[in-house]
Amino acid sequence: MKRTRWFYHPLFVFIFSILALVLSLFLSIYWYTKASKDLETIARKFNIDPQQVLKSETWMVILVLSILVGIILIGIFAIFVYSQKTVQLYRLQHNFINSFTHELKTPVTSLKLFLETFLKHDIPRTHQITYIRYMLQDVGRLSDNINRILNLARIESRNYGGEFVDSDMVKLVRNFIADNHHLFEGCQIQIHNPEYEPFTYAVNVPLFEMLLINIFTNAIKYNASQTPKIDIVFENQKRHFAVHFRDNGIGIPKSEIKRIFKKFYQVGRSDDMTAKGSGLGLHLVQNIARLHKGKVIASSNGPGEGAVFTLLLPHHR
Repeated sequence: MKRTRWFYHPLFVFIFSILALVLSLFLSIYWYTKASKDLETIARKFNIDPQQVLKSETWMVILVLSILVGIILIGIFAIFVYSQKTVQLYRLQHNFINSFTHELKTPVTSLKLFLETFLKHDIPRTHQITYIRYMLQDVGRLSDNINRILNLARIESRNYGGEFVDSDMVKLVRNFIADNHHLFEGCQIQIHNPEYEPFTYAVNVPLFEMLLINIFTNAIKYNASQTPKIDIVFENQKRHFAVHFRDNGIGIPKSEIKRIFKKFYQVGRSDDMTAKGSGLGLHLVQNIARLHKGKVIASSNGPGEGAVFTLLLPHHR
């Protein structure tokens, strides 16, 4: 990738523009005050009242000029910030496209290989079953990726179905785990409700289950232990219902915690294509939480120390 020369860098151009504008303001004020003094000297020489030679307008002109330059500075700063965010979004989208293309091509290539094998060879039934299972896994990966994109589009456009119904959150989570246990085989999931009380909240059940599946999938995918663990703790705080999802995964660098909910953002993303996932899962989680008037916050003690995702829902909607 070709590196931009330092004097073409947006930050350098921005600083240089600011300095040039400030210098022009200083020179304009300097010239105006000097010209006013010269006019005053000439007026006194010819016995003319100095008040008639712009003196009374000097500070007003300086004030107006300063305000105009300030407005220009604010405009330049706003344009700079907007351009930087646009560049960042472009890079994230570029990374997402590269990664997502890989996520789509891999199962498609695998499916093609298995189908060609079925077409060219007479395969024993036992081997056929094994290959079909692999193919179903690939289809599942394709379906998950496509559904993630479609769900995000529906949520961002507010075009989602279902109503918000008062639900017992503990029971809802427990039923979700029971109904989808086949997705979490080999994973140890425990629910803790220290106060043994129902946590009732108005939720859109399909959306909330989408939030759960993304948090669980994230905890399992980013996990290097033999037995992924997820502890779900319900806590009744002063202003919020809190649901903590604590895992024993690879953890999150503290420098990344504030970024992981951004659209297309992938932890560890670089040009070497080492990042996992599509960069949409946690963004989807945060959007669903906001639709429920809440938010999700993340915490971690660092790499190898696991992570905690906490869903905060207000007591009164």
